[in-house]
Amino acid sequence: MKLSIERAILLKAVSQAQSVVERRNTIPILANVLIEAKGDNVSFRATDLDIEILDRVTGVVERPGASTVSAVTLHEIVRKLPDGSLVTLADDGVSGRLTVEAGRSNFSLATLPKEDFPEMTTSEYTVDFTVSAMTLRRLFDKSKFAISTEETRYYLNGVYLHVAEGDDGEVLRCVATDGHRLARIDADLPENAKQMPGVIVPRKTVGEVRKLLDDDDAQIVVSVSETKVRFATQDVTLTSKVIDGTFPDYSRVIPSGNTRKLEVDAADFAKAVDRVATVSSERSRAVKMSLDEDRLILSVNAPDSGAAEEELAVAYGDEKLEIGFNAKYLLEIASQVDRENAVFLFNSSGDPTLMREGNDTSAIYVVMPMRV
Repeated sequence: MKLSIERAILLKAVSQAQSVVERRNTIPILANVLIEAKGDNVSFRATDLDIEILDRVTGVVERPGASTVSAVTLHEIVRKLPDGSLVTLADDGVSGRLTVEAGRSNFSLATLPKEDFPEMTTSEYTVDFTVSAMTLRRLFDKSKFAISTEETRYYLNGVYLHVAEGDDGEVLRCVATDGHRLARIDADLPENAKQMPGVIVPRKTVGEVRKLLDDDDAQIVVSVSETKVRFATQDVTLTSKVIDGTFPDYSRVIPSGNTRKLEVDAADFAKAVDRVATVSSERSRAVKMSLDEDRLILSVNAPDSGAAEEELAVAYGDEKLEIGFNAKYLLEIASQVDRENAVFLFNSSGDPTLMREGNDTSAIYVVMPMRV
């Protein structure tokens, strides 16, 4: 195999590959990227057996062939090469080495047999539909902060992607929760997505898919089966196993009877919470919200380190209320708000609180209070 490829193109392909491979693995071949060249196409494939990424780029192929080499090492080399350089990759198939040449730099890397590289078994996908990168980005970005990190509740370690009944008919919905907070984000249901089985997309997959979604005009083909989900752009295909578990009935924890309404400028609120939380003890980081007519006082009282208080002008016309929250959860939820106003709906100091952006119900968040 021998091929030449522009550094910028190669860097993009290998950086995606090296982020999928597991750093600590017991199977050496899983640390490698499989490079295949034929015609004027070069493909880079990497997997950790749960996720597989395939990146196709254009290069000048002198000798078609295939080789596998350490993804992390190749990425480090390409990253350090000068901008605009032309990189030549060559493998004679005999020495067990891949040479990387660019200008006056020359590297010789150990390879492993391409036959050992595992291929992810293809799945019969039940449903294929196309969705814009912008829509998918919003669904994942606004929900991923609530993914649980608790390994024992593995079925919460991802985003639940499914078709649900929204206010105006069926929607494509993402839900994530860790038991303390919950995010539920809706988007218009794409054509052909109606029959999609609900799947839990793992955290790592959400992170990798996110890298494909920066181009607003891109269209992503999503294929879903009971066990796998695949996201494909023109050049990159990412296939992932889904979490084998049942996502809990989240509708039960979304309060519907919360009537006390607070409206506040989201950016001002987030900054004020951040300021008062500076003195709170790291362990609990509890912030108290005291509500009175058109006035909100945020306060923290940490006996070992100090106290803080800040007042905000808000729109609130219900009876007085004092309620406490974990500062980190409040900040994460407030930072999701794209519009100016965040609307909080309370019931009592011991009940879950609902938050949304203005009157928009396509993105709602639930956060559990804390005792303060």
